[in-house]
Amino acid sequence: MSPRSSELPTVLVADDEQHLADLYTDYLAEDYDVVTAYGGEEAIELLDDESVSVDVALLDRRMPDVSGDKVLATINDGACDCRVAMVTAVNPGFDIIDMGCDEYLVKPVSRDDLLEVVERLLKLSAYSEKHQQLTSKRLTRNVLKVEKSAAELAESARFDRLESEIEALEAQLDDITEDLEFEDLQRHI
Repeated sequence: MSPRSSELPTVLVADDEQHLADLYTDYLAEDYDVVTAYGGEEAIELLDDESVSVDVALLDRRMPDVSGDKVLATINDGACDCRVAMVTAVNPGFDIIDMGCDEYLVKPVSRDDLLEVVERLLKLSAYSEKHQQLTSKRLTRNVLKVEKSAAELAESARFDRLESEIEALEAQLDDITEDLEFEDLQRHI
């Protein structure tokens, strides 16, 4: 299935069991652009396709052609800058500590499970992006504070705008953090 619009986040669903891949695609298609791969090799091809920009990948671990672990390794090696959830019948072992995925769901999973994990992973991406922007702006502010006098800073509309941008990013990060912490608490109740 090809993406409908670049405005919606894109989710890659990779599972060799076609009925499950199609079911997960149906679960998500109302809220996201979904690309579906019926095996690991096809997932890697989609990740390598420059016309497809994947935001979240949902991978089965056991696929006969190329395992989900190998697809994840390909992602982690730079094939794609996306968040990854393993959606699998394989019960987690200590190997998941070093696996490099963001979430791990054990089948069977519901529509709500998939929607929650995709939303959480998108929030993590937003947090990471905003945090990077904030760090860059703070570094810029620090350089200016060292190189310019207090009077020059006070007179600069651009510096004032930078301070406002920093405040706005801090507020956005606080909101995302609260959402993620609330969701984490809800998962453990």
